[in-house]
Amino acid sequence: LARILAQQLRRPFFELSAVHAGVREVRELLAKSKERTLLEPLAPIRFIAEGHRFNKGQQDALLAAVEKGQIIMIGATTENPSFEINNALLSRCQVYTLKPLSSDDLLILISRILEKDWLFKDRNVTLEENEALLQLAHGDARRLCNIMELVGNTGSTDIRITNGWVYNLVQENL
Repeated sequence: LARILAQQLRRPFFELSAVHAGVREVRELLAKSKERTLLEPLAPIRFIAEGHRFNKGQQDALLAAVEKGQIIMIGATTENPSFEINNALLSRCQVYTLKPLSSDDLLILISRILEKDWLFKDRNVTLEENEALLQLAHGDARRLCNIMELVGNTGSTDIRITNGWVYNLVQENL
């Protein structure tokens, strides 16, 4: 979503993972944000994955850049930001909760994968049952894609997707 937003706003985009970043990487990110040129006069969008992993000092360093408009920060976390992001930074952010996808949305994704993904090209795939795919995905597109990758990596040219087969396949690959 952050990358799409940056493209639509025609702003520079940079990504940082809080899992792997230390104070040095945060400072480098902020230094680059100050170096705007005539060709890039707009504040860049900085996407920070797993932002809850930043310590208080790292979050405070981001706070000053957000306040000054040096960056537009978009963060993602699997944790409740009210407990994991410090109050000063959180008060300058808008929080959006992404909800699980509906079964209809997941069915559309299954169709697209079967039609367009290279794993299923030149294969005879029969989708007999889909309840296991929907249940195991838990409304998560990434999880569904991972399951479909397991299905596509079975090596067979003829694939018959049934609930029991999908459950067994996923259980074998845990």
